[in-house]
Amino acid sequence: MNKLARAFGSIATFLRETRAELRKVVWPTWAQVRVLTAVVLFTMIGLGAILWGTDALVAFGLSAVLGR
Repeated sequence: MNKLARAFGSIATFLRETRAELRKVVWPTWAQVRVLTAVVLFTMIGLGAILWGTDALVAFGLSAVLGR
């Protein structure tokens, strides 16, 4: 029973410390969330377009070289 009590005590301590740390976090405002989300979306779209273009060029080049 002693091991079980220590395990639950450790879990309770972990949860208390986690809650205390989360209270210290400086959360972003909704405006910051919207701006940063837009930055991520545009970056992903741009990188996707670059990868698509590179893939299309390589496929075109290989088909021209291999004659397929």
